[in-house]
Amino acid sequence: MIKYLKLLRVEQWIKNLFVFVPLFFSGNITNFDLLAKSIFAFIIFSLAASSIYIINDYSDIESDRKHPEKRRRPLASGVISKKTALIILVALIISCIVLVFCGAQYFHHNFWKFATIIGFYFVMNLAYTFKLKHVAIIDVSIISLGFVLRVLAGGYATGIFISQWAILLTFVLALVLAIGKRRGELINAQISGKTRKSLDGYNVQFADIALSISCTLAIVCYLMFTLSPEVQHRFHPRVFYTVIFVVFAILRYLQQTLVYNKTESPTKIIYRDRYIQITLVLWVAAFLLQIYFK
Repeated sequence: MIKYLKLLRVEQWIKNLFVFVPLFFSGNITNFDLLAKSIFAFIIFSLAASSIYIINDYSDIESDRKHPEKRRRPLASGVISKKTALIILVALIISCIVLVFCGAQYFHHNFWKFATIIGFYFVMNLAYTFKLKHVAIIDVSIISLGFVLRVLAGGYATGIFISQWAILLTFVLALVLAIGKRRGELINAQISGKTRKSLDGYNVQFADIALSISCTLAIVCYLMFTLSPEVQHRFHPRVFYTVIFVVFAILRYLQQTLVYNKTESPTKIIYRDRYIQITLVLWVAAFLLQIYFK
């Protein structure tokens, strides 16, 4: 059972929680109907993401076998056969398509917008898997756009308006994680002496500069988001002070990246770093107080 969960990369589903962003920030997390729609969108996005992961692992079997960590993946290690992986892939795609069309009764007039987002996400990641992940800058931009699509999917599923600052913040924040991952891969390549085509066009100095710029933009975008009229009106002017948690989390992430070189996989930080976990909990608690308890 565990090997199939690893094939689906269930631990990566945490990224799909961005689908709930519109619901959370609109103050409607207690609305059962909208919550059900968000959960439905989360499931569909997770199935689509897992199908992409299988395609990626299938196409990278040989290169993954030479990687110190990726060689443990189910397909690269051989614990799951190619035939079994293809059967699971087809089942995922069919399930995703069926659920998308079943979602018509929930999403109403936004159904085709939601379906378009899912379709675009799938096609975009196919292009990323077979070609674009080897094109510097475009690769991290596609990863970041994937997070924006998650937020848009959540907005279309629930019919909740998403501000421009929220969209830009999502893109830039995801860019920080994507560049941090590339930097981690560069450090590992220097240690092992083995490089990969996906790292062409990058070096540590460029990654450091790009990461610094992206972190600065993320803080500025979040600051502008909290100061935007709609956010100030919807919550309270005190929401501005939550920027403290964002600055601390980003500084901690930079410390992990630049000092400890531990960010090849951004999701590992969320699962392992207690400082960032506590900061996220405090940030969420602060917003819960502002949104639901005024």
